[in-house]
Amino acid sequence: MQSEFQHDLPRLLDRAAKGAGLDRSEWQIQRTGDEQLAVRPQDGSEPRLVDDYIRHLVAGLRHHNAQRVPEARMRLRAVIHQGLVELAENGFAGSAVVATARLLTARPLYDALAAHPGADLVLLLSDDVYRSTVAGGHTTLSTADFTHVTVKVKEYEASAWLRVPMLGAAATASHEPGTAGTGKPAAPVSGEPAAARPAPAAAGTADRGTTNEYRAHQVNVTNVAGSVDARGAVFGFGSAGD
Repeated sequence: MQSEFQHDLPRLLDRAAKGAGLDRSEWQIQRTGDEQLAVRPQDGSEPRLVDDYIRHLVAGLRHHNAQRVPEARMRLRAVIHQGLVELAENGFAGSAVVATARLLTARPLYDALAAHPGADLVLLLSDDVYRSTVAGGHTTLSTADFTHVTVKVKEYEASAWLRVPMLGAAATASHEPGTAGTGKPAAPVSGEPAAARPAPAAAGTADRGTTNEYRAHQVNVTNVAGSVDARGAVFGFGSAGD
């Protein structure tokens, strides 16, 4: 199962990136067993990473799993964070990398997978990413699509935002103490890429957190790719049972 995961996951991620208009060849990727950690420069397309990339990946996973017996389904934990990353000789280093690793092993992700056996992917955004993309009104997603959780892994503790894309709503799982969700479910959506969804709401909505419109050009980011310390989006994927 692990060899199939390692073989199929890169292809699914490549297709999802292409569908979202992102170029994975520009990303620094580190593979470890049935996990994958990637770093990409911040270039203003972070909202598309959070939004369309995940939508295309969910659609690709659905198609992939429809051709397999239930026991062979690929189910993913996905995490997106951002910050300074040191490109070291043996991989990545820095607090952003450590935080991403901790988020990927967070109990709320496992709880959400267990609570929603039909879900192929569960997503966790760091608080920084959530506030600069979703809460900032730069995606087609609504703040109601996410549940606030507190992640506690070893010495790491932070707020994060959980979503089960197949539900199109906040995910409420049976969290352990300190990881309770606070979001409210919304009406399900198809989970298909944003291009297949209804037209975005008109600009100027009072609550920008619920505006279904891209405004990536308003995101203020720093792209210093090529330096020793590169500020970029850091994200990881892992199997459901890792």
